[in-house]
Amino acid sequence: MRATFMYGPGNVRVENVPDPEIIEATDAIVRITLACVCGSDLHPYRSMDKTHEGVPMGHEFLGVVEETGSQVNGFQRGDFVVSPFAYADNSCPICRDGFQTACPHGGWYGAGGVGGAQAEAVRVPQAAGTLVKVPADVDEALLPSLLALSDVYLTGHHAARMGRVEPGKTVTVIGDGAVGLSAVLSSRRMGAERIILMGRHTSRTDLGREWGATDVVAERGEEGIAEVMDLTGGEGSHVVLEAVGLMPAYEQAYGIVRPGGIISRVGVPQYEDAPVGFGSLFGKNAQLAGGPAPVRAYLEPAITDVLEGRIDPGRVFDAEVGLDQVADAYKAMDDRSRLKVVVRP
Repeated sequence: MRATFMYGPGNVRVENVPDPEIIEATDAIVRITLACVCGSDLHPYRSMDKTHEGVPMGHEFLGVVEETGSQVNGFQRGDFVVSPFAYADNSCPICRDGFQTACPHGGWYGAGGVGGAQAEAVRVPQAAGTLVKVPADVDEALLPSLLALSDVYLTGHHAARMGRVEPGKTVTVIGDGAVGLSAVLSSRRMGAERIILMGRHTSRTDLGREWGATDVVAERGEEGIAEVMDLTGGEGSHVVLEAVGLMPAYEQAYGIVRPGGIISRVGVPQYEDAPVGFGSLFGKNAQLAGGPAPVRAYLEPAITDVLEGRIDPGRVFDAEVGLDQVADAYKAMDDRSRLKVVVRP
């Protein structure tokens, strides 16, 4: 089969590799219907160390079950499924708490001997706990929105949930990528009174306005902080949803959070050390929350929302490529000419 690998900055290749096989009794093999490139894929695309082996890429997909291990109950060949971007048993105490991305029996696609989803097929460990069925006869027009549930929309939802967005709150979203826009939509659905979107790409912020942003701030750094503070009467934002993962975004977040407020980060942080002292969080009694979204915890009701027309998160996709052109998708997202690209094997 064909699968995508990254060998270093800007070096994405599609190669022929053996088809995945059942290794553990809890595995399933899924034939990919749709996958996509994630904003988090761009971090290694820009900065990873060169390797001679290649790293399998992709963690968002819809597909059809092709084979199941002997311990995979509730699924059979031909089932149409969506997968969260991380696999988990969905039954251990951590999963029952709703944090499947920390499952002790779970893991990540493209790591630990598990292939990536920008491919023709993928092995899904802990398949019974990970995969969720969707109707086989679903309208094809809804597939992009179902694909968005595998990561970006529910990552935005997780940001808002961990930030405790509620009616009467002012929310600021840092980042106009697919996750940031999803955080805007989720904040509106949770009743935020005011939503400030920090982003400078008009085609994206226009969608943000459609999805509920009341204000857009294009400036960054100290200028951006000053504008948000001005918009909030000098008080700052009750909730800040940081969807970028870079230090300047975190600095903006603690610069604009209101005393007693919450910063919820879902952009994969590209740093370990960050200010938490008096001048950043401590002096404001501000809280820091967020983390990898436990998509599996939110997936079933979100599927219903899509199927019943309450949300259309697939609007974040603005291009599609075949698998052999996946390198073009990375380039287009890296140079910001595309927001998020569907990959069709």
